[in-house]
Amino acid sequence: MSKITTELLLERAVPRSTRLRKIETLNLSKLQLKTGDLDPRLFSRLRHLQKLDLSDNLLDKFPNSLTLPDLRVLNCNNNKLEDVTALKQFPLLEELTYENNVYLTLNDDYKVMFLLQNLRLLNGKDITKLANHVRRVNSHKLTSKVTAHWKKFFRDQLPEKYTAEQVKSIKKKFLKSVQTNVVYGPSSLSEFTRWRVKMIAEEFLANSLGLELNSDTEPEEKTDENEEESTESPREAAEDVAQQLLSLHIYDPLVTVTPSKRKRNHSKSSPGNKRSKTQAKTEEEAADNPKKSKPLHFLQCHSKGNSREDFKTQLWSCVFEPVLDSGTRKDPIVSSSRTVATCGGESVCLIDCETGTVLKKYKVATEEFFSVAWTTLTMVISDSRKKAHNILAAAGRRGIVKLIHVAADFCYGEIKAHKKPIATVCFSPTQETHLFTASYDKRIALWDIGIPDCDYNFKASQLLVLETASIPLRIALVPTCPEQYLLAGCENGCFAWNIKLDKGQKSRPFEAIFQFPGEESMTTSHRVDGLAFLNDDVVVSKSSKPGCIYLWSWSKSFDAKSKGCQQTMSAVILAELEWSTTDMSYLTLSTCPAKEYVFCGDEKGSVWMYNLSNYTTAWGSPKGKRSERRISPTQILTWPELRVNGEQPPEILVNNVVADPAFTYLVVLTSVNITAIWKK
Repeated sequence: MSKITTELLLERAVPRSTRLRKIETLNLSKLQLKTGDLDPRLFSRLRHLQKLDLSDNLLDKFPNSLTLPDLRVLNCNNNKLEDVTALKQFPLLEELTYENNVYLTLNDDYKVMFLLQNLRLLNGKDITKLANHVRRVNSHKLTSKVTAHWKKFFRDQLPEKYTAEQVKSIKKKFLKSVQTNVVYGPSSLSEFTRWRVKMIAEEFLANSLGLELNSDTEPEEKTDENEEESTESPREAAEDVAQQLLSLHIYDPLVTVTPSKRKRNHSKSSPGNKRSKTQAKTEEEAADNPKKSKPLHFLQCHSKGNSREDFKTQLWSCVFEPVLDSGTRKDPIVSSSRTVATCGGESVCLIDCETGTVLKKYKVATEEFFSVAWTTLTMVISDSRKKAHNILAAAGRRGIVKLIHVAADFCYGEIKAHKKPIATVCFSPTQETHLFTASYDKRIALWDIGIPDCDYNFKASQLLVLETASIPLRIALVPTCPEQYLLAGCENGCFAWNIKLDKGQKSRPFEAIFQFPGEESMTTSHRVDGLAFLNDDVVVSKSSKPGCIYLWSWSKSFDAKSKGCQQTMSAVILAELEWSTTDMSYLTLSTCPAKEYVFCGDEKGSVWMYNLSNYTTAWGSPKGKRSERRISPTQILTWPELRVNGEQPPEILVNNVVADPAFTYLVVLTSVNITAIWKK
């Protein structure tokens, strides 16, 4: 990584210069610069700098004292900026670009429009009219609301003769109240509104009332102020919510949520929106089960518009990060860490399951993420040296796959995979650059995402398109032949494709559709919204038939002799798992093959767990018989009576539940923007 020196600045000047004070245009792009490389003492000598290019670096913020009094044009594209408020130190700035900074949102656009009075171009667009509205109309409306709030609720609380302690107390209460209750404009701008309201309220108290409150601010208030202006860094501390039964860790993300993934059918057994208590009784706990009745952590890190009251953002997918130095990925027990990636709304979060800390967060405006997947790529870093790095793929409503180099904290590229939303993605376990995307356009595409070079240049190519008869919801590669067959659960059936690349046909129809027991006979017409392999042969699937999860044999169901032509095949059922009687859709299931467990959540916030180690040996034998009775859950983890601000969240649906390969942690994603983490 290049450090900034006097020689470097002179060399990167346009045109090259012999003295720092003569430089007017400076190009510092693509130098892998971090915030610490911007030395204020050195930059203070650039007294006449007007144009600065810092694009394609690793900056997360700006130092507060760069002292560039004549700066007019600034390019910060492709960094990892988390905050824009430090840009107010460049009052003459006229043109600003910061596209492809994953943490910055629409709220940050409004902040810079207010802070930079001379700004006329933002990310290439003329914002003169909008900026004037923000600075004048918006400020006037908010000022009126703030003063009205003071007169109505707080003016009479301040005595004629007041002490310093009384001033501090009323300021603290007023700032908290006014940020919570003063609302103006769309919800997508609620974080900007809170930021401006706090600023206006402090000015109001200091100027209108003559209260000099900023000189002796309590440490607690300093913390609140930093959190408010940080654009909610993923590393910020969790705030406590009053009157909650358990410790609900709430982070303040900047998220604007698009409509929910799709409408749900409400269960007849759970009418309306009232959340009924889970009635199912658990059987004796197995040795490997989590023994705590309460989760280790609650997190609300995908919130809409910085709101602690957001219980509508739905969380959809989570997957544990592979361990890089495990030596081999063949051993599932050592193939994951305690770090899990989750997605929902406009954000993807990386969470440390042990501490409950949100390590990193990536946000994309106008997106709603439905799926995430990991792969490990061996990349050339420098001097032709190679190093393995974990890459995270995230996709959703926009049909675009985002590729994130987690170690560099950098979203280095995207693939415009489909014109309609992507329901799910997964990587091949044998070809690390092969990514499958399943879309609402009724297609499953196979992509080679390539390997980025040291400058993050990469080339993605489409290798295959699988045509489906209906929307694919879940996909799984067959463990014994992951380069030959793919299985998909769709809105209207369960299908299989031959995906071998040595065949010339790049667009292929399905090769088989599977029948399952219906009300009267075997049928192919059913929604399969849960699909996973328990081991090399046993498939676990959940369809629209209430109260049942099927386990069936891939090898016995798929007739290899007739491959190559479409045909209907009856799934050879090995067992049925007893599950909720709800007809609610899209409550997906998962497996922990190393521990032979199946997990599935329900419509009441409970997690059904099945230890199948006593059955798999018999199923694997040539004469293995179907279990005559439905297998009951080994344990049901019930949702605790969680209260936030004295109230219970609305009806809680468990959209997804995933265990790490060693079954140390269990991560539960809900329909009410809450992630729960259990530990064994």
